[in-house]
Amino acid sequence: MAGRVEGKVALITGAARGQGRSHALRLAQEGADIIAVDVCTDVESVPYAGATEADLAETVKQVEDLDRRVVSRVADVRDLGALQEAVAAGMSEFGRIDILAANAGIASFAPAWELDEQTWQTMLDVNLTGVWKSTKAVIPQMIEQGSGSIVLTSSTAGLVAFGNLAHYTAAKHGVVGLMRTLAVELAPHGIRCNTVHPTTVNTDMIHNEAMYTLFMGGAEGADRAGATAAFQTLNGFPVPWVEPVDISNAVLYLASDETRYVTGTTHVVDAGALAPYKAPHE
Repeated sequence: MAGRVEGKVALITGAARGQGRSHALRLAQEGADIIAVDVCTDVESVPYAGATEADLAETVKQVEDLDRRVVSRVADVRDLGALQEAVAAGMSEFGRIDILAANAGIASFAPAWELDEQTWQTMLDVNLTGVWKSTKAVIPQMIEQGSGSIVLTSSTAGLVAFGNLAHYTAAKHGVVGLMRTLAVELAPHGIRCNTVHPTTVNTDMIHNEAMYTLFMGGAEGADRAGATAAFQTLNGFPVPWVEPVDISNAVLYLASDETRYVTGTTHVVDAGALAPYKAPHE
């Protein structure tokens, strides 16, 4: 079924690469115009390089190649004013915002008691407060329209615990609480809010030396080939990761009118990773 979000406008954070770019392209393929936002720089305490302005320009090009319109802005989700400016630019160009995919996020790793304060605070500022600020920037316009779909990117770590990720797990659990509250508050305004929960995804967030080293138990010289088997142990299916488009398809579903009465829910795309956690309760 083509055109599942035809005529809609989607604001996507973290749109320069990875899942964010994939979300932009998948929604554009189905008819949406795009507001693409990314910080386009390294983030302190994060052990891998951030996206660049060239990455964001490539997202813009690929959306335009799909014959869709796009507005892009360099903005940090920790900066509410910058997000509000991106919303204003999108409104000036398109006149509406129907979809928010609050996708921007970071990862770093250490046992809880070894995390320094900056690493903890940066994680919460980006992965939780940045999600709230993204919603705060968009919701007034959606209320005025009387409609909208908000999709917040959480993680399997938003539903269960993972070692060496206390700050990430806390933030992603917080995203679920935020989503559920927004679902209650926004339903009277015709606005839906849901979360998506990916397992490992084939992006730069997992493909870096720090992540490889973590998954190989601190081994020196850890690389992608060596870490692949370790990644696969997380999932029920015999795969080390899913592709960004697998998450984008879930975002598209939640953004479309197919889910017009779906709100306050957690959508897991985990290749079976959480099945062992669910089984005892079924």
